[in-house]
Amino acid sequence: MSVALFTLGGTISMAGSHRLTGEDLTTAIPGVSELAVEIQDVEKIPSGDLTAAKLLEVVDAASKAVTAGAAGAVVTQGTDTLEESTFLADLVWPHPQPLVFTGAMRNPTLAGPDGPANLLAALRVASSPAARDLGALVVFKEEIHAARWVRKTHSTSTATFQSPNTGPIGHVVEDQVRILTRPLRLDGVQGSAEPAALDATRVALYTVTMDDDGVLLRGVADTHQGLVVAGFGVGHVPSALAPVLGELADRIPVVLTSRTGAGSIVRTTYRSPGSETDLLGRGLVDAGFLDPYKARILLRLLLATNEDIALAFEQYV
Repeated sequence: MSVALFTLGGTISMAGSHRLTGEDLTTAIPGVSELAVEIQDVEKIPSGDLTAAKLLEVVDAASKAVTAGAAGAVVTQGTDTLEESTFLADLVWPHPQPLVFTGAMRNPTLAGPDGPANLLAALRVASSPAARDLGALVVFKEEIHAARWVRKTHSTSTATFQSPNTGPIGHVVEDQVRILTRPLRLDGVQGSAEPAALDATRVALYTVTMDDDGVLLRGVADTHQGLVVAGFGVGHVPSALAPVLGELADRIPVVLTSRTGAGSIVRTTYRSPGSETDLLGRGLVDAGFLDPYKARILLRLLLATNEDIALAFEQYV
């Protein structure tokens, strides 16, 4: 069976002023000839310019490919937004076949580019029966990460993709896909997000800082349909900010996350003004183990599809 490969540009395809195609990428990899790869070059887009609508187009094309018989699909893109792309894809991916995202931190003109090894490992994972029923995955440095946990943790290291709360769920060892743990597939988002609905849905992300007076939040409910707050630690904000967030939660959905990068929001440990108990009591939604970037992806998709927000976030608590 074949694997469908979709290329979206990024560092993995940057060879000076020349942008490598999917054929360029695969023919340069020793060992790839044993895999049947069907290539679709999409667009060469810097990952910072990727939109949710464009990514969902690619996911739809990958869905059609596996429905037509592909064993799985691989998407190459820039790493800057790869963790967000993978989680968005995971929320809407309905198939048991794996959908694997990968890229590179070192472009092909540098000594020791990591793209070829990452792509080969991703293709092996996408073609492996062992990787079925795991949803969307990130494969980097022969590690396999689940979409809802993976983070880009370093600006330059080739080991940038980590899952701080869990570690990788598997590895590629001697060309074999080894799955060590199988996380439960969650419900995802059931509705279909139309491009126009996504374009009309704006969700702000606000990171709380020391001495924060909340002045930047003025008017956010007039311009956005939702807000994600990255609070201190287990979900705290300065006490003066609590009523501001409570008033916003009366107008738009406000989701509470942690800015720390690992761990979850708690619910009942602290009770002072600005604590997690206070904020949840004011109507904020607990994002659990979701980091702020993924919480924003989920909230935007839920708003665009008119689905139950509290019920969807409850899965991550």
